[in-house]
Amino acid sequence: MFGFKRKRRERICSRPFPPEWLAVLERNVPYFSLLPDEDREELKGHIQVFLEEKCFEGASGLEVTDEIRVTIAAYACVLLLHRKTNYYPTLKTVVVYPHQFFVRETQLNPDGTVSEEAEARSGESWYRGEVILSWDDVKRGASDARDGHNVVLHEFAHQLDGESGEHDGAPLLERRSMYTTWARVLGEEYRKLSRDIEHHRKTFLDQYASTDPAEFF
Repeated sequence: MFGFKRKRRERICSRPFPPEWLAVLERNVPYFSLLPDEDREELKGHIQVFLEEKCFEGASGLEVTDEIRVTIAAYACVLLLHRKTNYYPTLKTVVVYPHQFFVRETQLNPDGTVSEEAEARSGESWYRGEVILSWDDVKRGASDARDGHNVVLHEFAHQLDGESGEHDGAPLLERRSMYTTWARVLGEEYRKLSRDIEHHRKTFLDQYASTDPAEFF
């Protein structure tokens, strides 16, 4: 079965990449033009497999276009370059809203009562089944590759994190021995970010990244 899936994916990767999709990459994905030719070809293959295997759904009346699909797939697949991948195996559907969407958050108050508030979100990553994104925020992240904000990279990093079975800032690694080094490097950088934020020093990542190791990852 795994051999069949691998061969099918190889066939998908070998298809000609549609010129209209390439125009989307050049317009909406600044990273693409910076990649070596070999990496561009790898990324295009990953995009084709991703779009073949994942379902896209529009919410709140949004019509899902090829521009939306290719842009989101490209950023999701940037995270797959140069690594063995099963293309986000638990992900089935990418849900796209036109703007920020609202979710109900339950909060326990100091007096013991429970209240609900509507909280605006740019994206969410669910361990089994869905990634939810705001198209406005996807475009905003694509417009400036240097501002440290990209909701697609953020939510799909959560998907990578969850492949190990836990959302703890450690993705699925090839060897158990690699986790010690991973924990050391991530821990040092996470503590550095937390100190910089505490002392009001300028950081590339925003304050939300210091919430916990999973958000930092």
